[in-house]
Amino acid sequence: MLGSPRRAAFAGVFAATLVAFLAIGAVLPILPRYVQGPLDGGDIAVGIVTGAFAIAAVVGRPVGGRLADRWGRKPVILVGMALCTAAACLYYLPFGVAGIVFARLVLGLGDGWVYTASATWIVDLAPEERRGQAIAMFGMAIWGGLSLGPLFGELLLSIGSYEAVWAFAAATPLIAAAMVARLPEVQRAPAPPPPRGSGWLPPGVVLPGSALLLGNIGYAAFAGFMVLHLDAEGIGHGSAAFVAFAVAVVIGRLLLGGVPDRYGARPAALGAGGLEAAGLTMIAFAGSLPVAFAGALVMGLGFSLLFPALALVAISANPPERRGAALGAFTAFFDIGVGVGGPLAGAIASLTGYTEAFLVAAACAVIAAALGVLAARTPARGRTGSSSA
Repeated sequence: MLGSPRRAAFAGVFAATLVAFLAIGAVLPILPRYVQGPLDGGDIAVGIVTGAFAIAAVVGRPVGGRLADRWGRKPVILVGMALCTAAACLYYLPFGVAGIVFARLVLGLGDGWVYTASATWIVDLAPEERRGQAIAMFGMAIWGGLSLGPLFGELLLSIGSYEAVWAFAAATPLIAAAMVARLPEVQRAPAPPPPRGSGWLPPGVVLPGSALLLGNIGYAAFAGFMVLHLDAEGIGHGSAAFVAFAVAVVIGRLLLGGVPDRYGARPAALGAGGLEAAGLTMIAFAGSLPVAFAGALVMGLGFSLLFPALALVAISANPPERRGAALGAFTAFFDIGVGVGGPLAGAIASLTGYTEAFLVAAACAVIAAALGVLAARTPARGRTGSSSA
């Protein structure tokens, strides 16, 4: 797929991103219990804490993408990783739920800059006909961190304390930053300022971004309430379901990553939304651990295809010098989905129950599939080939 120097750069960006996302994964299954336990919060508080990082990321991703076009990918990644460490340090402060929400806002800004600049760097390294596959493969770094991170978080909590989890979340982004600092960046001309009247959103981003937003409501419900749902059903092992979901995403990216390049974004988006909806429905009605695990696996396989299929549509509509801005704006919809989905799932759970929260998320995934088909009216390969990118 890549020549030797580019392959080495790809591996370096991949490894550093995986290490950075271990920190995010480690706290995912811990925060809901921390909010309901030591902080004495309720379901709505859990939803707000889960989705709070998305509020900052909605702004942080487009800004980070534009800065990555102007300044280069590496400086933006390094600043983002420093913000992730700062966010973890804020967990120590005794300011209750409000303090955790502020920490998650800082994390959202850092995460947005790290992901957007790293993903853009990966697309820079990939040949045109393999960009969808490159995005899919890079996603394994994210979900690798999110699958292994909960194991570290649970281990540290069982043998130590919440503070030990926060320490891990603070240290790993610093390690990742040291890895990135050693990588040579692709030489490229900085992007000129956007033309006047061009708007905040680059061309071709709104429709695939809206599909991504709706698909991500399911992820927000899963991240915020999977542990609590299985505990309420007397099943338990919610953290293991996190791992099953993330492993399914990694496997899906490995086995299915080339589908958008070969067959186009339309069938990929349709299948992705359908599988996600099916998995969420299984989780909603899970009465046993095998059914819950099966739902997490099916949801993960669908989720694995949704982002690369829709990202390819957004990238193809923009030239290379605007690639960071396009990815930044597109991925902001990811965070809007989490930011809306967390409180929405929390409100539904508090009024009716966890089952209904997952069913609403499944309905959103069905609508996401329909919008994805509409956004990808032209097959992804054809769009890429006709694009100046």
